[in-house]
Amino acid sequence: MPGTLFNKALMLGIGAAALAAACGIDRAAAQPCPAMRKINIGVSVAPPNVVHTSPYIAKALGFFEKRCIDANIVQFEGGQSQTSAVAAAQGSAIVSVSDVSIGRGLKVQQIWGLAPRMPQAYMVPGEVKTAADLKGKRLSATGGGVGGFNWRMGREVLKSAKLDVGDAQFIPSPTAGRLPGLIAGQIDGVALHPEDVFMARKQKDSLHPLVNLVDLMPLYMFNAYGASTEWIAKDRALLRDTIAAMIEANRTIYRDKDKVVPIMVEATKKPKEAVEFAIDVETKNCIWSVNTGFNEKRTQWSIDNSVENGDIEAAKKPTVEQVANMKLAEEAVELAGGKVTIGNCTE
Repeated sequence: MPGTLFNKALMLGIGAAALAAACGIDRAAAQPCPAMRKINIGVSVAPPNVVHTSPYIAKALGFFEKRCIDANIVQFEGGQSQTSAVAAAQGSAIVSVSDVSIGRGLKVQQIWGLAPRMPQAYMVPGEVKTAADLKGKRLSATGGGVGGFNWRMGREVLKSAKLDVGDAQFIPSPTAGRLPGLIAGQIDGVALHPEDVFMARKQKDSLHPLVNLVDLMPLYMFNAYGASTEWIAKDRALLRDTIAAMIEANRTIYRDKDKVVPIMVEATKKPKEAVEFAIDVETKNCIWSVNTGFNEKRTQWSIDNSVENGDIEAAKKPTVEQVANMKLAEEAVELAGGKVTIGNCTE
């Protein structure tokens, strides 16, 4: 379990018992566990965005505990950073894993799609009207620098105007610098989550979304949890049960907004009105999965896009089966009560 690796990560202190009590969870109703199984669950950003809060909800509402799981949530700075990638490969934690990491040789598989669709908008100042206007502008490279999430999203926005990364200047900064940098005019384009879109518009109403990323890349796999292939072989049941708890959390987001809002506010450190705005946007657009979060077409598109952009060498292109362990996710769905449809959301 965690050693020096997690000195680079921020350890969670969410006060799950207090949150559970506030939400009216009856611990006494749960069956006693012969032993609690420990697992580290990585979260892509410190503090997390609203979309990343499913493990916090599962912990606060007792969904892990009733499955005899002692879940420790670990926050990683910079999205799919080197630290979280090492954690996945070592079997120290389940973390967000991309097809790129697998295509580059990381011995991991995606085991559940937390949020298959992208929630972010690419936000720009008022003078930027089209993607072509980004030529010569300063774009965000937060979340991992060159090759990181914001850099890759900026690249896709530029491509839509037949521009490439050399046509703009990419500015690296900590993830926490995304919103302040845009408001201060230090950057001219950045992918922001809905809660930050809300806060950006409130502080500077000339800022506006140039494009919703889900419209630009509707089949891009945004966030999927992964584990080492060795861990999957060794303790499949623990991983299955952990996913089932988070599936239950995702379904609760759709079905009981009032119950999850205080948990999200505590986890994200964002204002309640911004969190509520984000929930409304993300549930309307089926951002969170309600089942496996996988489909072969989405996974294949993401792999092909990574090869096309040079993120994965063509000779090392992985198959859908190498990237996503869909069978494990299906087992977790069954444990969570079977496949459901909530509104228009089916993945």
